[in-house]
Amino acid sequence: MLKDLYEKKFGVSPSEVERLTPAGSNRQYFRLKGCPTVVGVIGCSKEENDAFIYLARHFRSKGLPVPEIFAVSEDSLAYLQEDLGDRLLFDERSSIELLKKTISLLPDFQYAGAEGLDFSKCYPVSEFDSQAILWDLNYFKYCFLNTTGISYSEPRLEEDFRKMAVRLSANPSGSFMYRDFQSRNVMIKDGQPYFIDFQGGRRGPAEYDLVSFITQARAGFPVELREELTQTYICSASRYVDIDPEKFSLRLREFSLLRNLQVLGAYGFRGKFERKPHFLKSIPLAIGNLSTLIAEPFAEYPYLTEVLERMINKVTSELLLSATRRNESSLTVTVMSFSYKKGIPQDMSGNGGGFVFDCRGMENPGRYDEYKPRTGLDRPVIDFLESRGEIIRFLENCYGLVDPSVECYDRRGFTSLSVNFGCTGGQHRSVYGAQKMAEHIKAKYPHVKVHLIHREQNIDQSL
Repeated sequence: MLKDLYEKKFGVSPSEVERLTPAGSNRQYFRLKGCPTVVGVIGCSKEENDAFIYLARHFRSKGLPVPEIFAVSEDSLAYLQEDLGDRLLFDERSSIELLKKTISLLPDFQYAGAEGLDFSKCYPVSEFDSQAILWDLNYFKYCFLNTTGISYSEPRLEEDFRKMAVRLSANPSGSFMYRDFQSRNVMIKDGQPYFIDFQGGRRGPAEYDLVSFITQARAGFPVELREELTQTYICSASRYVDIDPEKFSLRLREFSLLRNLQVLGAYGFRGKFERKPHFLKSIPLAIGNLSTLIAEPFAEYPYLTEVLERMINKVTSELLLSATRRNESSLTVTVMSFSYKKGIPQDMSGNGGGFVFDCRGMENPGRYDEYKPRTGLDRPVIDFLESRGEIIRFLENCYGLVDPSVECYDRRGFTSLSVNFGCTGGQHRSVYGAQKMAEHIKAKYPHVKVHLIHREQNIDQSL
């Protein structure tokens, strides 16, 4: 689909199509190399794609830094956009200059970007009103709070939720709300910030975006930097609206609470229900943010504050217990390379499970005389395999399958998991694959025991 779209737009075929690492959403991203090199996107929702494409073109017409849209498929499920490179602001967040540049641009999107914008084209709703806030609060309740097992009074909690929804939905300026404004949604190209992933934007309070940025859990901005970025934002936004610093500060604190709860709901859904480990790892950071925030109780929401205090205590205790268990893991992952000619390895643990990955779909170094006496542990063979890139992409997919099982087995107290790599002779491709997998598991899960066996080389070791 993307190749056809590229050919139709540019009159030539792309020289190469590279799959890019997916983000939190279900959209798929590809780099189509050629003249020009572009990024191709395949989305599951026509409406969501339409919103992004409309907003990107609208913002670009205002001179705002967003990727150019080159072509869109007839069904709107695929499109080609400008390639902004691979540098995320998240990876450059130690640069105060880039952070200030970014936060200074935000009001341009919120106010100049709102001029002439048809909010009816936003997805999934046009406005962040009281109903949308209640959806976020209930998202937190059902996807995170309820998973902690603490008891609470539903009517009393809902009463505080309704008060918050009414207080925070006011937006007299009619500004655009980015909705998920954070450092992972800003690219750096030629030293300048470019904004992406604004397809969930809508009319809404400007304070929400600032809070989303400065309190992002994994960014870990210290309090002093948050305050500095807030002052930078106020200075920039004052070009469009009058800001009372005291009232603004009070509103920011309440929006910080709302955003923290929404984020925990997202981490609960993505991590606990969709089983994406990246989001589970962010939960302790978000809990830390929330704990700091409610150290000074919210007089406006007394029962919610009480529930959150009990929730934080419960989650913190469970995280400490989980960390202790991880340090005492009983899991051993056995990683083995083998030759298909000599048969698939038997599972000696008795579980009868695990993974067997077939490496024979990649070019075999053993066909070349200079590599025949060597193995996948030797640098010339490693360079041969890596220069083609096939095995790197292959292993990325293998990691994506194995990592969730390692985490699940470890969490549930299982004692063994087998991961096997086979090729024709068990000498080159499978040895490389098994070695890399063993090193990956040990680096990512240092508390887990890793038993590495290269069967045909008679190598047996623990990492």
